[in-house]
Amino acid sequence: MWKEFKDFAMKGNVIDLAIAVVIGAAFGKIVSSLVDNIIMPLIGILTGGIDFTKSFIWQVGDATVSFGVFLQSIIDFFIISFAIFMFIRLLNKLTKKKKEEVVEEEAAPELDTKEELLREIRDLLKAQNTNK
Repeated sequence: MWKEFKDFAMKGNVIDLAIAVVIGAAFGKIVSSLVDNIIMPLIGILTGGIDFTKSFIWQVGDATVSFGVFLQSIIDFFIISFAIFMFIRLLNKLTKKKKEEVVEEEAAPELDTKEELLREIRDLLKAQNTNK
């Protein structure tokens, strides 16, 4: 059983997934910091100094509903989604260029001498038919 688990864990997909999760968490922290420390204060300035995390709070007794924090989370989500979209778009462009380079590098197959002769005959027949 241990050997099976080791084989599973050492496959490329599992390791790639683990790396993606770690990088994704770090990327999420960066974008959250961008939203919390730069974008939301700028939005607050544009809206007259409103801080969404401290505004839009509805309190009944001991219960508190923070619409501002939820709104900030929605903005955070859209910025993260857009950043991931732009990263994937860039990655797709780079891989597409690499694929095009590989296709260009593939040489045309060399023709057999019989095929070359048949093409020459075809071209001569075409030329005779157009001259008539």
